[in-house]
Amino acid sequence: MRVSHSLPVASGPLALTIGNFDGVHRGHQAMLAKLSEQARTLGAGMGVLTFEPHPREVFTPQSAPTRLTALREKLELLAAHGVGHVHVARFTPAFAALSPSAFIEQVLVRGLHAAAVLIGDDFRFGARRAGDFALLRDASVRHGFGLEAMPTVEHGGLRVSSSAVREALFNGDLARAAAMLGRAYSISGRVVHGEKLGRKLGFPTANVSMRHNRPPLMGIFAVRLHGVAAQALEGVASLGLRPTVSDSGRAALEVHLFDFSGEIYGRHVRVEFLHKIRDEEKYSDLETLRAQIARDCEAAKQYLALHPAP
Repeated sequence: MRVSHSLPVASGPLALTIGNFDGVHRGHQAMLAKLSEQARTLGAGMGVLTFEPHPREVFTPQSAPTRLTALREKLELLAAHGVGHVHVARFTPAFAALSPSAFIEQVLVRGLHAAAVLIGDDFRFGARRAGDFALLRDASVRHGFGLEAMPTVEHGGLRVSSSAVREALFNGDLARAAAMLGRAYSISGRVVHGEKLGRKLGFPTANVSMRHNRPPLMGIFAVRLHGVAAQALEGVASLGLRPTVSDSGRAALEVHLFDFSGEIYGRHVRVEFLHKIRDEEKYSDLETLRAQIARDCEAAKQYLALHPAP
C-alpha cells in the first residue's frame, strides 16, 4: 500500500473515499467493499483520504474523542481491506479553512485525481463544514468524477460508528465492541523497557508503548498477544494508571504472558482484548497487589480455556 502526505500525488485515477476511519469498523468495511467494486469497474486504484490529527484534536482538544486506532494501526487495517493508496492529510487550521470548492479542486481533483468519490451519508467538508452532498454532486458533474453516498450500516438494530465502539469499550462490553468492529479490539505498539516491578512481583510483563495516552478502555483483561510467535500468546493485561505504584497520570499497557520467558524488547506487537476481568484498584501494599495479580491470572486462564483461539 502506498501512503502519501503531500499533494499532488503521482498516481493514476482513484476511486476514493474520505473520512477519519477510526477503528475501521463494520461501517467502514462496508464502504471499502463498495469502493473496491467501483475501483474494479473503473479500472482505477482504490484510495482513502484520511486526516491526522483528528480534526477535533485541533479545534477542541479537551473534548476530542479517544482514539480507537493510532495511525499505524489504521493504515495496517486499511491495507488488510485492500486499499492501495492512503493519503494522510495534515489537518491544520489552514487546511480546515479551505472552502468547499477549494477542497474539491485542490485536493480531490488536482491532488488525488478522483475518478469516483464514495462518502458517508453524513459527510460534511470544507470551512465551517459548509460542503455537503448537493455541492459535491454539482462538482462531480463539472469535474467529471462519479459520486455515491453510502447509507448507514447497522448491527443489532444500532448504527455502527466509532462513537458506539468507544462507548462499548468504555463500558467494558468487549463482545459488543467486537461485533461492531468485526474483530476483537486490539492495541499495537512496541515492547519497551519498564520499571521491572512485575518481575519483582513474580509476574514479568511486556510493556507496550502507546502512541496516545487516552485509551478507550481501562482495567484488567484476558488477552492474546500477536507478533512474537507463530501462534498468539495468551496472557493477562493491565491497561490504566497503575494507582498502586504510580501517580504519573499516564496510562500504561502491561501484559503478563503465560508460559513464556523470552526477551521481546523492541518487537512490535498487537494486544487483542478478549474479556474484561475487573476495573483497576489501588492496593495498600505490594503483597496485596501480588495476590490480586495471581487471582487475575487464574480468571484470565479460565476465560481463555473456555474461549480458545479460532
